[in-house]
Amino acid sequence: MSAGQCAGAERFQYLQALVTEFQDTDSIEAKEQVLANLANFSYDPKNFSDLQKLQVPDMFLDMLTEDNENLVEFGIGGICNLCLDKAMKNHILSAGGPSLIINCLSSCREETVLSAITALMYLCTAASRAEITAPPVVECMVRFSLSDNRRFSNLAKIFLEDYCTEQQVEEARSLSQHSALGIPLPKD
Repeated sequence: MSAGQCAGAERFQYLQALVTEFQDTDSIEAKEQVLANLANFSYDPKNFSDLQKLQVPDMFLDMLTEDNENLVEFGIGGICNLCLDKAMKNHILSAGGPSLIINCLSSCREETVLSAITALMYLCTAASRAEITAPPVVECMVRFSLSDNRRFSNLAKIFLEDYCTEQQVEEARSLSQHSALGIPLPKD
């Protein structure tokens, strides 16, 4: 076995131990720490195959419906990291990821919302575009684009310019109240 294979086997065992710890612990703090570690490992494409084998993308998706804002933030952060990979992107799309991610737009956490917007952009394909640029989402992005928070406004403007049609944006802007049909602006 080469040094690279040995390191790869050790990495898989480590990731497997993290997943097992996450599943077995009753401590919320431990779950948060493990999920944050897994989200960090999802930055590196070397880990994608192992994370897929360990069903970590599904774990991240499951966290998006939790009441604990830390778990949601780490889950969406992990998804955002993984969805640049084509296989991961397809898995997240087929697992209903866009609707779960869209729900994260109403989070009161800045990082959660920014990761959600970014993930939606990464997941936008010909097949997913209608869901990702649905009127409530476009209206929400119009609201974000008007925010005093530069991170929100800049990312929302990119979303509107690169993923929406002019007609979609104009329709969203023409609405008298930007309620986003239940997607409130996060607190700045």
